[in-house]
Amino acid sequence: MDPLRKPGEGSATPALPGASPPLRIFIVENHEDTRFLLSLLLEQLGHTVFSAATMGDALAEIPAAHCDVLISDIGLPDGDGWTLMTTLADGQPRYAIAMSGFGQTSDRQRSLGVGYRHHLLKPVEPNQLENLLDEAAHELRNDERRRQETAQGS
Repeated sequence: MDPLRKPGEGSATPALPGASPPLRIFIVENHEDTRFLLSLLLEQLGHTVFSAATMGDALAEIPAAHCDVLISDIGLPDGDGWTLMTTLADGQPRYAIAMSGFGQTSDRQRSLGVGYRHHLLKPVEPNQLENLLDEAAHELRNDERRRQETAQGS
């Protein structure tokens, strides 16, 4: 478990005007300062944040977090973000973003191949991340509408 933040402990502050609707976001990042600052940013945007420092902790905690979005570093001390996604399989959050210092075309392709929607090169620009979370919120909202329409039609 992340010593900085317990699951669900995020103090999801009211969203800023124009911000995307609040999401449940799980961060997997082994660098403590990066994890802390990313969590702080996301909480200030109104999201509920969960986090883990290792792949093992993430695999143990993600299922109970019921998160909408996964943001994961690729390089982890006990594995990598690609293995994390393949191990989660059907338990993957519906929207996932990879972050890495590795930005080769093959790294990006590998991230997309295991289910990440985007592969961001570190350091990640806050505005870029906010735009991707807006995209995630929009897609998740549309998915929910389609699910409700299908349920009403059956």
